[in-house]
Amino acid sequence: MNLQTLPGLFISHGSPMLALNPEQVGPALERLSLNLPKPQAIIVMSAHWESESLEVNTGTRPETWHDFRGFPQELYELRYPAPGHPELAEKILNILADAGFAAHANSSRPRDHGVWMPLLHMYPKADIPVIEISLPTTMSAQDIYKIGQSLAIFREQQILIIGSGSITHNLRELSWDGGSNAIPEWASTFRNYVVNKLNHRDFDAVLHWENLPFVQRNHPTIEHLEPLFFSMGTGQLFNVVHSSFTMGALGMDIYRFD
Repeated sequence: MNLQTLPGLFISHGSPMLALNPEQVGPALERLSLNLPKPQAIIVMSAHWESESLEVNTGTRPETWHDFRGFPQELYELRYPAPGHPELAEKILNILADAGFAAHANSSRPRDHGVWMPLLHMYPKADIPVIEISLPTTMSAQDIYKIGQSLAIFREQQILIIGSGSITHNLRELSWDGGSNAIPEWASTFRNYVVNKLNHRDFDAVLHWENLPFVQRNHPTIEHLEPLFFSMGTGQLFNVVHSSFTMGALGMDIYRFD
């Protein structure tokens, strides 16, 4: 089999309601998947699996985890039964170890919505193995970037690598009954600044996230931005696949790294 090289992606996964109401980003994810060779497997770092040390899901078929409350019952009935890939997970553990990262196997962790929700739009048949890796809270932005660098080799094996988070993520500032109207200046300024730096390959400026404009307003906690650092490590050529806002200040951007 002639394997093709796939990109690294950063996906803003949005509210859990994206699974039922895809808005603009659902069709964008579908178009993206149709324009890529079908992956042999998918590796995802999600903002919703924070752990003290780096972990890799080695389960054979992780359960679908509805890790949210207060949403319509229809959402809790959704399943994404994609298989795991223990052999590939073991390779990931070994490569991380070679790169100096002591990662641990976790065979019991279910899949959070940061993983299955975007994949529901990209690969609805759930027939591609998915391996989730955790977001280590004790590591710096530079370390998370290096994790992406160490796993970038899998792109050449037709394996898709995804960081799932959000370009902006301040839930207290959202208009939950609103659409994309009235995007706050602090949100658009932050998003535009990050994109400008990535376009000019100034990755270092983004990794020093403390200095980004309005960063505390856009990310009161940093876990939804950190998967971007992971995706940045997978490739140097940056492109915006999709850009939109929903509920006022929630950025729904998708970025590609080749």
